[in-house]
Amino acid sequence: MKDGWTFLERFTLAPVSYVIFRRGACVLLQLRQGTGYMDGHWSVAAAGHVEAGESVAEAACREAREELGVIVDRRELVPVTTMHRTHEPALAVDQRVDFFFSCESWAGDPRIVEPDKSAGLEWFELDGLPEILVPHERYVLERLRTGLAPIVSFGFPEHP
Repeated sequence: MKDGWTFLERFTLAPVSYVIFRRGACVLLQLRQGTGYMDGHWSVAAAGHVEAGESVAEAACREAREELGVIVDRRELVPVTTMHRTHEPALAVDQRVDFFFSCESWAGDPRIVEPDKSAGLEWFELDGLPEILVPHERYVLERLRTGLAPIVSFGFPEHP
């Protein structure tokens, strides 16, 4: 116990890796379905939780393979930003740290590998992102051209 907190009272952060596939001014997005989170919203085409013993770069490459059937060399991953994020009711499961990577080179043609989790896969211009887009991902995608700070926050009082 330290400062009135016990280990069990502290929240844990769930780490998530994202791969933003880019072709010039276009990004590849998938339409979520059957996931239980933001279904019906467009999102970054490859993303997922970092597994035990896995680095964030390894998780990004694994997610690209599992979700899109493409091979990404970890040296092709360019860090974009890291986002500390929360949302109400701010339970432990709602505390996230998101690692966003950009990728412009991969092997294979992106395709829907998990049709139960994706209802579509499309390239969008950064200036023409879909209206229904996962909010924290929109925050990152809208700032890709101008750049982001190395660390950003989302969902806290200073950033609603």
